[in-house]
Amino acid sequence: MAVNKSVNLRSFKRKLSHHRSAFRKFLNKTEKNPPRGIDQRTPEVEQEVWKEVDCLSCANCCKKMTPTFTQQDIKRISKHFNQTPEEFRRQWLVRDRNKDLVNKKQPCQFLNLADNKCSIYAIRPVDCSGFPHLSKRKWSEYAHVHKQNIDYCPATFKMVEKMMSLYEA
Repeated sequence: MAVNKSVNLRSFKRKLSHHRSAFRKFLNKTEKNPPRGIDQRTPEVEQEVWKEVDCLSCANCCKKMTPTFTQQDIKRISKHFNQTPEEFRRQWLVRDRNKDLVNKKQPCQFLNLADNKCSIYAIRPVDCSGFPHLSKRKWSEYAHVHKQNIDYCPATFKMVEKMMSLYEA
Protein backbone atom coordinates (compact mmCIF):
# COMPACT_ATOMS: atom_id res chain seq x y z
CA MET A 1 0.00 0.00 0.00
CA ALA A 2 1.41 3.41 -1.00
CA VAL A 3 1.61 6.00 1.75
CA ASN A 4 1.02 9.69 1.03
CA LYS A 5 4.10 11.42 2.45
CA SER A 6 2.83 14.91 1.69
CA VAL A 7 1.86 16.94 4.76
CA ASN A 8 -1.43 18.81 4.86
CA LEU A 9 -0.89 21.48 7.52
CA ARG A 10 -4.60 22.23 7.89
CA SER A 11 -5.31 18.57 8.61
CA PHE A 12 -2.29 18.42 10.93
CA LYS A 13 -3.55 21.40 12.96
CA ARG A 14 -7.01 19.81 13.23
CA LYS A 15 -5.56 16.51 14.47
CA LEU A 16 -3.26 18.36 16.84
CA SER A 17 -6.08 20.28 18.50
CA HIS A 18 -7.98 17.03 18.95
CA HIS A 19 -5.06 14.96 20.33
CA ARG A 20 -2.70 17.48 22.00
CA SER A 21 -3.82 16.87 25.59
CA ALA A 22 -3.69 13.06 25.26
CA PHE A 23 -0.25 13.27 23.65
CA ARG A 24 1.07 15.56 26.38
CA LYS A 25 -0.35 13.28 29.05
CA PHE A 26 1.38 10.28 27.42
CA LEU A 27 4.66 12.20 27.13
CA ASN A 28 4.50 13.33 30.78
CA LYS A 29 3.78 9.78 31.94
CA THR A 30 6.50 8.15 29.84
CA GLU A 31 9.04 10.85 30.70
CA LYS A 32 8.65 10.04 34.40
CA ASN A 33 8.26 6.30 33.97
CA PRO A 34 9.48 5.10 30.56
CA PRO A 35 7.97 1.77 29.48
CA ARG A 36 10.39 -1.13 29.20
CA GLY A 37 12.03 -1.23 25.78
CA ILE A 38 10.89 2.22 24.62
CA ASP A 39 14.46 3.41 23.92
CA GLN A 40 15.11 0.40 21.68
CA ARG A 41 11.79 0.86 19.82
CA THR A 42 12.21 4.58 19.20
CA PRO A 43 14.71 4.29 16.27
CA GLU A 44 12.55 1.59 14.66
CA VAL A 45 9.44 3.74 14.92
CA GLU A 46 11.37 6.74 13.63
CA GLN A 47 12.13 4.81 10.42
CA GLU A 48 8.39 4.14 10.00
CA VAL A 49 7.65 7.84 10.52
CA TRP A 50 10.00 8.92 7.73
CA LYS A 51 8.24 6.54 5.34
CA GLU A 52 5.06 8.54 5.99
CA VAL A 53 6.21 12.15 6.32
CA ASP A 54 7.92 14.37 3.75
CA CYS A 55 9.53 17.39 5.40
CA LEU A 56 9.74 19.33 2.13
CA SER A 57 5.95 19.28 1.83
CA CYS A 58 5.74 20.96 5.24
CA ALA A 59 8.71 23.06 6.47
CA ASN A 60 6.57 24.16 9.39
CA CYS A 61 9.64 24.07 11.63
CA CYS A 62 11.35 26.69 9.44
CA LYS A 63 8.17 28.73 9.22
CA LYS A 64 7.19 28.72 12.90
CA MET A 65 10.31 27.92 14.94
CA THR A 66 13.92 29.06 15.07
CA PRO A 67 17.08 27.11 15.67
CA THR A 68 19.56 28.06 18.34
CA PHE A 69 22.77 29.13 16.62
CA THR A 70 26.02 27.91 18.19
CA GLN A 71 29.25 29.87 17.85
CA GLN A 72 30.46 27.18 15.40
CA ASP A 73 27.27 27.63 13.33
CA ILE A 74 27.81 31.38 13.21
CA LYS A 75 31.46 31.05 12.16
CA ARG A 76 30.62 28.53 9.42
CA ILE A 77 27.59 30.38 8.02
CA SER A 78 29.11 33.87 8.24
CA LYS A 79 32.17 32.63 6.32
CA HIS A 80 29.83 31.36 3.57
CA PHE A 81 28.38 34.90 3.26
CA ASN A 82 31.80 36.56 3.46
CA GLN A 83 30.79 38.25 6.70
CA THR A 84 32.41 38.40 10.08
CA PRO A 85 30.56 36.46 12.78
CA GLU A 86 29.60 39.81 14.34
CA GLU A 87 28.17 41.12 11.04
CA PHE A 88 26.15 37.92 10.64
CA ARG A 89 24.83 38.15 14.21
CA ARG A 90 23.86 41.79 13.78
CA GLN A 91 22.08 41.16 10.48
CA TRP A 92 20.19 37.96 11.29
CA LEU A 93 20.16 37.06 14.98
CA VAL A 94 18.81 38.18 18.32
CA ARG A 95 19.11 36.86 21.88
CA ASP A 96 15.96 35.19 23.17
CA ARG A 97 14.76 35.13 26.79
CA ASN A 98 17.17 32.23 27.47
CA LYS A 99 20.05 34.34 26.08
CA ASP A 100 20.38 31.97 23.08
CA LEU A 101 21.10 33.37 19.62
CA VAL A 102 18.08 32.79 17.38
CA ASN A 103 16.61 34.16 14.14
CA LYS A 104 15.26 37.71 14.26
CA LYS A 105 12.31 36.77 12.09
CA GLN A 106 10.11 33.94 10.95
CA PRO A 107 9.92 32.20 8.62
CA CYS A 108 13.65 31.55 8.62
CA GLN A 109 15.55 33.89 6.33
CA PHE A 110 17.21 30.90 4.66
CA LEU A 111 13.96 29.11 3.77
CA ASN A 112 12.96 29.27 0.12
CA LEU A 113 9.16 29.45 0.40
CA ALA A 114 8.67 28.40 -3.22
CA ASP A 115 9.98 24.87 -2.62
CA ASN A 116 10.48 24.68 1.17
CA LYS A 117 14.21 24.09 0.72
CA CYS A 118 16.95 25.57 2.86
CA SER A 119 19.30 27.83 0.93
CA ILE A 120 22.16 26.91 3.29
CA TYR A 121 21.29 23.25 3.74
CA ALA A 122 24.88 21.97 3.54
CA ILE A 123 26.01 24.39 6.28
CA ARG A 124 22.76 24.81 8.23
CA PRO A 125 22.81 25.10 12.03
CA VAL A 126 23.39 21.89 13.96
CA ASP A 127 20.01 22.40 15.62
CA CYS A 128 18.35 22.20 12.18
CA SER A 129 20.31 19.17 11.02
CA GLY A 130 19.09 17.11 13.96
CA PHE A 131 15.48 18.31 13.99
CA PRO A 132 13.05 16.93 15.07
CA HIS A 133 15.36 14.87 17.30
CA LEU A 134 13.05 11.85 17.31
CA SER A 135 15.56 9.32 18.60
CA LYS A 136 18.42 11.60 19.57
CA ARG A 137 18.55 10.50 23.20
CA LYS A 138 16.71 8.26 25.59
CA TRP A 139 12.94 8.78 25.48
CA SER A 140 12.80 10.08 29.05
CA GLU A 141 15.55 12.62 28.32
CA TYR A 142 13.80 14.01 25.27
CA ALA A 143 10.08 13.71 26.00
CA HIS A 144 10.05 17.39 27.02
CA VAL A 145 11.32 18.32 23.54
CA HIS A 146 8.65 16.16 21.89
CA LYS A 147 6.02 17.99 24.00
CA GLN A 148 7.13 21.24 22.39
CA ASN A 149 7.65 19.86 18.89
CA ILE A 150 4.26 18.14 18.51
CA ASP A 151 2.78 21.62 18.09
CA TYR A 152 4.89 22.28 14.99
CA CYS A 153 6.16 19.03 13.53
CA PRO A 154 3.97 16.40 11.86
CA ALA A 155 6.83 13.88 12.16
CA THR A 156 6.96 14.34 15.94
CA PHE A 157 3.16 14.11 16.06
CA LYS A 158 3.30 10.85 14.07
CA MET A 159 6.09 9.50 16.30
CA VAL A 160 4.13 10.14 19.50
CA GLU A 161 0.97 8.74 17.92
CA LYS A 162 2.79 5.52 17.00
CA MET A 163 4.45 5.21 20.41
CA MET A 164 1.08 5.68 22.10
CA SER A 165 -0.41 2.87 20.01
CA LEU A 166 2.46 0.61 21.09
CA TYR A 167 2.51 1.48 24.77
CA GLU A 168 -1.10 2.25 25.63
CA ALA A 169 -2.69 -0.87 24.16
